[in-house]
Amino acid sequence: MTENGVRNRQKNGKQSGKQNGVATHQEEKIQDEEFSVRESPLTSLLASSLHLRAIYHIFVVILLVLICDTVIFDLVESGKINIGLSIVAAGFGDVSRGIKLWLYDFCVVMSFYPLLVVYSWTGAISRKYPVLRPTVVLLGVIGIVAVEVAVAAVPVYELGKKHLELGSSVAVTCEMFRFMMKLVSVASACGPRCVNGNIPLPTFKHYVYFMFAPTLLYRDQYPRTKKIRWGLVVFHFMEVGAIVFYNCFLWERFIMPYWSDYGKEKTVEAGAVVRGMFACVLPGVISFLCGFYCVLHAWLNAWSEMLRFGDRLFYEDWWTTSRFSLYYRRWNRVVHSWLRDHIYLPLAPYFGRPLATFAVFFVSSIAHEVILALSFGFFYPVLLVEFGILGVIMVPLTATAGRRFPNVFNVIMWLGFFIGNGILWSLYPMEYFARRNCPPSENDSFFVPKSWSCPEVILKPNWSFQNPLSILFTK
Repeated sequence: MTENGVRNRQKNGKQSGKQNGVATHQEEKIQDEEFSVRESPLTSLLASSLHLRAIYHIFVVILLVLICDTVIFDLVESGKINIGLSIVAAGFGDVSRGIKLWLYDFCVVMSFYPLLVVYSWTGAISRKYPVLRPTVVLLGVIGIVAVEVAVAAVPVYELGKKHLELGSSVAVTCEMFRFMMKLVSVASACGPRCVNGNIPLPTFKHYVYFMFAPTLLYRDQYPRTKKIRWGLVVFHFMEVGAIVFYNCFLWERFIMPYWSDYGKEKTVEAGAVVRGMFACVLPGVISFLCGFYCVLHAWLNAWSEMLRFGDRLFYEDWWTTSRFSLYYRRWNRVVHSWLRDHIYLPLAPYFGRPLATFAVFFVSSIAHEVILALSFGFFYPVLLVEFGILGVIMVPLTATAGRRFPNVFNVIMWLGFFIGNGILWSLYPMEYFARRNCPPSENDSFFVPKSWSCPEVILKPNWSFQNPLSILFTK
């Protein structure tokens, strides 16, 4: 579909929605899924707003201050400078093993295209002999399931047997899920073509392009820009590198001092744990914002520019929302569009919107938890509880009230981000270091948190509660 055709289709869809009052699910899908040439929101805002550019500069200054802090600390303590390189090296340890796992997945994904061609031949036979069509369809389903299992099995087995360091394992597992989701998109778009024979299969070149394009929805054509701005590509990759160091500095200066010795002593005071959790709130939110900017803005925009991919609306202005339903839609449009097209819309007509929504949250939260479990080397469903349970509860609670009191509920949403990220940046490091520092036990398990039993959290000796208001009534 050409760019003008996309615009006309969107325009006609909007006019139809205005005439009917309420758009149907199919109309919403058509309006939302079409691609057009457009910039990311932060790209437009940074270009037009000096105020937002100043906030960007504030984050740059924070990074520079953290670098100076690290340099001075290293000079005073050890007489050498590593500028956080030791944390980066530790976080991305055993890169060669991670690359091998990625290459395995890539080879499996590339082998799917010739299988698709073979399947189209069997589809041609089924058109001559209609009695074979159910068998051919069943073979197609079995084939895509087998390929999906092949993509996931080896990385899951290898990381389960011996996990990589955190950065490398996150990259491997995220790429594993990305390939699996793209294969589903290709299969759902091209499978019916193989059976019906009404539309030809994509070329291998376009298939490879889709595997690297910053989208999870397959289309025969995407809007393309006229040229590649290599300076912009370099700038975005420099941002990615800077944010990696940014998070390493946060880990080294705010996480390590509080949690690196967790488990070395048999007991720990509850006050120290609470102080550590609150100390992790601010670095947790900064890391949350940096992670969003790194992946959904800098990384995807760099690949978009290299591939001349025109549609760069990877997210929307989620930071202004007062309803959690809008936040989940705007936070990551790339994944949200895939979940909508391949889980929500197929299930909603048969099982209803509430159950389809629950299925979306369930699949998404499980995927996030698998990534964290394989990355850390243990199962600790903190994110699953925050995202898959509390997040689901907040959707109906903010549906009406968020419209009536947008400012209040935007504050509540940000309060949830602060508290939630502080908890994540506390509980996961506590469990991580408890498994490293606590002595081995026969009760150790991948699924049972060790930080619950080692060390023992106790109150401060001779601790007692004193009413702070009692001073007003004395004398």
